[in-house]
Amino acid sequence: MNFVFKEIISVSIILFSVIDILGAIPIIIDLRKKAGSIHAEQATLVAGGLMITYLFLGISILSLFGVDVKSFAIAGALILFLIGFEMILGRSIFKHETTNSKATSIVPLAFPIIAGAGTMTTIISLKAAYQVENIIIGIMLNLLVVYIVLRNSQQLEKILGPTGADILRKVFGMILIAISIKLIKTNLF
Repeated sequence: MNFVFKEIISVSIILFSVIDILGAIPIIIDLRKKAGSIHAEQATLVAGGLMITYLFLGISILSLFGVDVKSFAIAGALILFLIGFEMILGRSIFKHETTNSKATSIVPLAFPIIAGAGTMTTIISLKAAYQVENIIIGIMLNLLVVYIVLRNSQQLEKILGPTGADILRKVFGMILIAISIKLIKTNLF
């Protein structure tokens, strides 16, 4: 194994910006309110499992279903667009028939918010430029940050207060819509 500190830092920063767990705080707070709680361990483990699967089998899995990476990215972008739309308008688009917090911890939290299309395409791209062991360490470092944010979402909400959380939710809803449109534009043409 050839661990290269510079590669680990580069991979970690790239993944941190794509996962954007800090930007997802309003979504996490909103999901926790709808479901009652967030299972930080479960969401982190599922997201980590998905990321490692993307690293080793991402293109093969998509090929198995006859789906290319660009189509997958557009589908993920549409989900992100709708989540952003919900955040800005304060309306529910996704039907939450149950308040099962375990299910919410997986969909939409672990996938597509944490380990969605952007993360998948990034990990596949990173594989072409960095050594696999350094990518794995970068993923693990990001999962540690994800876990800390998920675990402390209630405290983060208290720090923000209702007004701060609402403002943050609307601002990041708009950013989420912008990111989804960028993903669609990038992968459509």
